[in-house]
Amino acid sequence: MPKDAAVEEFAGLVRALKARDGRSYEALGRRLSVSASTLHRYCSGATVPEEFAVVDRLALLCGADEEERRALEAAWTEADRARRRAASPAPTPVPAVSAAPESNPEPSAPEAPRARPRRGAPAPLLVAAAVALVVLALAAALLGHPTRTASAPAPASTAPGRTAAPLPFTWSIGSQLWEGDCGHTYLVDRAPRAVAPPPVAADSGAWAGTHGAVHGAEALVRITVQGRSPSDAVVLHALHVRVVDRAAPLPWNAYRMDNGCGGAVTPRHFAVDLDRPRPLARPVDGLDASGAKVRKIPAVSFPYKVTSSDPEELLVSARTAGCDCRWDLELEWSAGGRTGTVRITDGGKPFRTSGTRGRPAYVHDSAEGRWITDSDSGQTG
Repeated sequence: MPKDAAVEEFAGLVRALKARDGRSYEALGRRLSVSASTLHRYCSGATVPEEFAVVDRLALLCGADEEERRALEAAWTEADRARRRAASPAPTPVPAVSAAPESNPEPSAPEAPRARPRRGAPAPLLVAAAVALVVLALAAALLGHPTRTASAPAPASTAPGRTAAPLPFTWSIGSQLWEGDCGHTYLVDRAPRAVAPPPVAADSGAWAGTHGAVHGAEALVRITVQGRSPSDAVVLHALHVRVVDRAAPLPWNAYRMDNGCGGAVTPRHFAVDLDRPRPLARPVDGLDASGAKVRKIPAVSFPYKVTSSDPEELLVSARTAGCDCRWDLELEWSAGGRTGTVRITDGGKPFRTSGTRGRPAYVHDSAEGRWITDSDSGQTG
């Protein structure tokens, strides 16, 4: 099958899935953790994904059955082969390297012995030079090897050069996320009258910074990873959680940013229990209740592959009930024979989450323009 036909057949199946679902590229892309433009390129046939996993997640999200998924995988396999053939450069003839030595005039090599009689004349000078070198070496030994001290920094100067190579990918975070863009709790060391009304989710970072707020009970962190090359994939192998400090939960007031909101979509994510001695990032399924029936968004575990045209978003939900925890993440990667670990922090500082159990909880009464307790609002907290 010609490669254009294979790619078009695959793209047609992807378009059919998208059309049947009815949601926009942006809405589907958010649930697949790919950009809308990337999904559009899959549907148009401009790009064939390097891994079937993202297409399989789309099929599940759009309600495809097992037979449709098998047909989709077969079409992707043929399209991927066509993509690889198109990406492979045509073999170029290697020039005959052996011809170069043959073109060099062989008689030039024996010319060296002719100079030996001239070198033999100053032989006493060479002997004197050798004796001088021995004397200098003995003097250096008696003076404590000063030449070694001078050469010692040389290996250290090469080490930074080896680590200075840029990462083969970029990463960014969002650390002021709210569940469903409306549900979140902050701990603030202020009385209710000194706390401003809750902001919209987009302004949460500024509000939290002004109030010195700490995430209460749960922190959501979104990590966006994108390769630098369109063809050389970076493999993400694992995400580790590192608690750098534990203390008793903060004795501050808890301020809820909602009066009870429920999102239609619970994205797939990595759940972290900070109260465990060694917290792990566990992949958890998401749920999509935006349609006629609830659909499961399957969790995807490591490894992942990213390129410049196929980024990934990793959502981490870190919870605690019994500590004021400061923590960060470590992402293991490999690419092109290189391996490494990058530390994910909140602008150079650890993320911070504190339990809220037993703390006074407040919600904002927009009608009265003030913070009131859960009991006053009729909620149980």
